[in-house]
Amino acid sequence: MLNENFLLVAALLLFVAVLAGKAAYRLGAPALLLFLGVGMLFGHYDWVSVDSPAAVEFAEFIGMIALCIILFSGGMDTKYADIRPIIAPGVVMATLGVTLTAVFVGSFIYFIAPHLGVEVPFPIALLLAATMSSTDSASVFSILRTKKQGLRQNLRPLLELESGSNDPMAYILTVMLVGIATGAEGMNWMTAFGTFVVQMVVGAALGYGFGRATVWIMNRINIRSNASLYSVLLLACAFFTYSFTTIAYGNGYLAVYIAGLVVGNLRIVYRNMLSTFFDSFTWLLQIVLFLILGLMVDIKELFNPDVYLMAFAIGAFMIFVARPVSTIICMAPFRQFSKRARVYASWVGLRGAVPIIFAIYTITHDVPHAEYIFSIVFLVTIISLMVQGTTVSGMANWLKLSYAEPQRTFKLTVPDHIRSEFSEIEVNEALLQNGDTLKDIRLPGHTLVVMVYRNEKYFVPKGLTQLLVGDKLLVVSDNNDEMLQKIKDMGIENVMKV
Repeated sequence: MLNENFLLVAALLLFVAVLAGKAAYRLGAPALLLFLGVGMLFGHYDWVSVDSPAAVEFAEFIGMIALCIILFSGGMDTKYADIRPIIAPGVVMATLGVTLTAVFVGSFIYFIAPHLGVEVPFPIALLLAATMSSTDSASVFSILRTKKQGLRQNLRPLLELESGSNDPMAYILTVMLVGIATGAEGMNWMTAFGTFVVQMVVGAALGYGFGRATVWIMNRINIRSNASLYSVLLLACAFFTYSFTTIAYGNGYLAVYIAGLVVGNLRIVYRNMLSTFFDSFTWLLQIVLFLILGLMVDIKELFNPDVYLMAFAIGAFMIFVARPVSTIICMAPFRQFSKRARVYASWVGLRGAVPIIFAIYTITHDVPHAEYIFSIVFLVTIISLMVQGTTVSGMANWLKLSYAEPQRTFKLTVPDHIRSEFSEIEVNEALLQNGDTLKDIRLPGHTLVVMVYRNEKYFVPKGLTQLLVGDKLLVVSDNNDEMLQKIKDMGIENVMKV
C-alpha cells in the first residue's frame, strides 16, 4: 500500500508542477520558481529534510543525473554556427566571470557577516559564493520563446553558451573550496589550482573524444528494426561520458556538455526523434529535481533572521554589483556589443537549481555550517528568480534589444538520410517583379515550391498558380545555401529553414 500511496503523491506533484509551469509561462516567470514553490507547498519537514542523510544523498544523486542530462541536451541544442561569432566572450564569461563573481561575493560575505552578527571564515564565505556563481539562463529563454521574443547582437547564443558551460567552472570551484574548508589532506590553494587545470583539460579532451565516438556508434550500430533503442543508446553514451571522465579525474559536467555539442552539430541517425526524447526527459528530470529541492527546504529556517538578512544582502549585492561588474570586465575586450547589450547581459544572471545542488554537496561532505549554506543559497535563488526572472522580457524591451521572432508556418519532420532541405519564404513584391505566377519565379536549379499557405489554408501549387504578397511558400532544394543566397539577392528577407 505504501508504494501505491507514493506513486499517487508523485503523480499529483508532477501534475501540479506541469500546471504551474504553464502558469509560469503566462505570468512571464521562470517555471523553476513555481516548481520550487510546488515542492515547498507539498513538503513537510518530516517528508524530506537536510537532516536526513539518506534523503540528502538521494537528492544529490538525482541532481547529478539531472545536471548531466540537462547539460548534454543543452549541448545538443546549441548550433556551432550560432555560437561561433561569440565563442570568445562566452567562454570568458563562463570561466573568468564565474571566478570573479565568486571572489566578489565571497569577499562581500566575509566583510558583511560580522555586521549581521554572524562569523563566517573566509574559506566558507568563498565556498558559499562559489555555489551561487553559475547562472541558469535556460529558464530565461523559455520565457523569451514563449513570448516569441528574440534578442539582437547575438545575445541569445552568448547567454546560452555561458549558461551551458559555466556550471563545470562553478562545480570545480565548489569541490576545491570544500576540500580547503574541510581540511582535506594535501589540499591547499596550489593543489586546488592544479586540480582545476587537470579537470578542465581532461574534461574538454574526453568530452570531445566521446562526442565523436558517440556519433560513430550511433551511425554504425544498426538497430533500425527498433529505432526507439537509439534513445537508450544515446542516453547510455551520455552517462558513460560523465562517469568515465570523472573516474579519469576530469570534469564530467564539462565533458557531457562538449559531447552534446559535438553530437548536436554532426549528422546522426534519427536526430528528430532523439531531440524530442531528450527534450521530454530533460523536462521530467528538471521537474523531479525542483520538486525534491522544494521538499527539502525547512521553511522555518528561511525565516531565521541570520538566514534571510544574509540572503537578502547577498542577493542584492550579486544582482546589482557582482554580476554587473564581472560582466563589464569580461566583455570589455569585445567591442561588438553595445552598452545596452552589456547591461542586459549583466541583468540576465539568474540563479537556478545548480547552486542548490552544489549546496547539497557541502552537506554530504560535512562542511561546517552546511545547513546554513543550503538555506541561504535556496533563498538567494528564489530572490534572483523573483527579481530577475520576472523582468527578463521587460528589460529586453526597455533596452530595445528585443524583436518579435517570425513563426514557422510549415512544421516538418524530415528523415536524416534525406539530403534535401526545406525552407519557408514569404512572398513580397520583389519576388513577383517578373510576374505573379509560380512559373515566373526564377529559382535556382534543383529547387521546387511544394506548398503554399494562404488565408489559413494549404494547397499544392502549379506553374500557373497566381501568387500574392504575404503568401508563405514551402521550398525544397538540393542546394539550400545557393537557394537562400539567391532569394536574399532578390530582396526577400523573410526566409527560414524548416
